Amino acid sequence: MHELGIVVHVVKQVEELATKNKVNKVTEVTLEVGEVSGVVKEYFIDAFNWYVKRTEHMKECKLNYITIKGITYCEDCKQTYSTVEYGKECPYCHSSHTYLVTGKDVFIKDIKVI
Repeated sequence: MHELGIVVHVVKQVEELATKNKVNKVTEVTLEVGEVSGVVKEYFIDAFNWYVKRTEHMKECKLNYITIKGITYCEDCKQTYSTVEYGKECPYCHSSHTYLVTGKDVFIKDIKVI
């Protein structure tokens, strides 16, 4: 379950920012999580809710989890397509000269504080 490792990393980053900026409480965190990042949403949310209870600034923090679609680009026909639906092979020209454009990463999009 690598979700817990990602949660720990994200929460530590937010906690460091809260301390550095003298924040009393973090009320909300919005994350963008790629649909091909390998993160299981339900496990991630459970791990987040468990871990924030052990923090200084995030004990009652709400998580907004936004899934970013996996989009792949074909270098041969210059088309983009859904990575989840079609994988590495382009559905238009059947080329394997493709690369992932979006959908692999986890980003902190927004942090709300008081």
